[in-house]
Amino acid sequence: MTLARALGEVGVLSTAASVTTLAWAGWNDALLTLARTSTLAFCCVVAFYYNDLYDFRIVRSFRDFASRLLQAFGVAFILLAALYASVSDLKMSNGAFILSILAILGVLVPLRAVSYGLMRRRLFVERVLILGRGAMANKIVREIESRPYLRYEIVGIVDDASGSDQTLSGYPTFGTLERLDKILKATDPHRIILALTERRTRLPVRQLLDARISGRAVEDAVNAYERFTGKIAIESLTPSNLIFSSDFRKSRLDLAAGRAASLLVAVVGLILFAPLLGLIALAIKTEDILSKRPAGPVFFVQERLGMRSKRFSLVKFRTMLVTTNSRSEWVLDNSDRITVVGRWLRKFRLDEIPQFINVIRGDMNLVGPRPHPASNVELFGEKIAYYSLRCSIRPGITGWAQIRLGYANNLEEETEKMRYDLYYIKHLSFWLDLRILFDTVKTVVFGRGAQFGIQPPAAPPVSGAAAALEVGGR
Repeated sequence: MTLARALGEVGVLSTAASVTTLAWAGWNDALLTLARTSTLAFCCVVAFYYNDLYDFRIVRSFRDFASRLLQAFGVAFILLAALYASVSDLKMSNGAFILSILAILGVLVPLRAVSYGLMRRRLFVERVLILGRGAMANKIVREIESRPYLRYEIVGIVDDASGSDQTLSGYPTFGTLERLDKILKATDPHRIILALTERRTRLPVRQLLDARISGRAVEDAVNAYERFTGKIAIESLTPSNLIFSSDFRKSRLDLAAGRAASLLVAVVGLILFAPLLGLIALAIKTEDILSKRPAGPVFFVQERLGMRSKRFSLVKFRTMLVTTNSRSEWVLDNSDRITVVGRWLRKFRLDEIPQFINVIRGDMNLVGPRPHPASNVELFGEKIAYYSLRCSIRPGITGWAQIRLGYANNLEEETEKMRYDLYYIKHLSFWLDLRILFDTVKTVVFGRGAQFGIQPPAAPPVSGAAAALEVGGR
């Protein structure tokens, strides 16, 4: 949805700028004017996208939007200046430029004000009734409350265990499932979300079927949670959810397109970045010499698990001090070993460039679940549900879990990343890959997500290879 909003706004802003400029300057060279205003609108929208102005999870109010708008325009002007330096014909006159900016602001600001106003006033809301009061119901309530842009209003909870008058997060509980007919008449919901703890003997099939036929949406809580969050609640997932799912079907066209794009980017990337690769190697060796510590290799090579559980040697630039002591492979446990050069390489993900070699060799794709160290696979397979599904596709340099979560520092965070990885595997497509690449560029350009995980470790460290040079969880 974020990318769709951005693409839609390109057309709206481009049209506003073009119409205003043509009305002022006349229709001479109309095509050139259209190209120039469209270029301006495109640069603005790209800057808005990379300043998170399309992400309502981050920019939650019009005040947040307004505070970021000036910075976003600054980025847009930098992009535009670089483009003008490359293609001088696209440069606009001062008058046309100012008029176009005013037209863009004249459309953009009222449009966003109306959008946030509708969210705040909760107009056109969809009334939601939740069946169940367990952990999954709690998650659904929290997700709806944290996403006002969904325009959902929870009208109440149906108790799947008893007829108590207790409430869940302040919402009324309307008795038991046996009274569902009367509850539906009283609450008149547009959507019913099933979060029942036990369904085998308690699922109100007739009432739900009648509700569905009457036009009400009936949705499983696992599917709703997935739609809200972009991850799968693996703790509530059953094998039948996977076996009978219409997803998890990998289109041959999507697979071929993803592989072709990965090869093209890897080959072109190695050629374009060849001078940079040399400079990075020189910087790594120079730091070793100046610090008077034992010299280490330029590259870090580690055995990782790939598609169909095939093992391969992953190649990265070394960003840590060499050690022969046994260490865990969590990022936080090794932060003291990161070198000065390594910290910068990690910040902008430059240490990952040599993995283009893995892409060319067929070990990896550009996008996919990050390959885990072979030394951790046994533990993860034992502790994380459905872990083996990660090996059903090629691993990637970047992925859905990486742009959503970053590094993992304990088993709990690895499990959370698995929720995102499983979502990617389920919905794998060329367009999802494209969205991930857009967000990866945001991470690289702005140096985001390079912190050492999300929380302090909450689980015992995992022992890796005794002489590991690097962290394996990346």
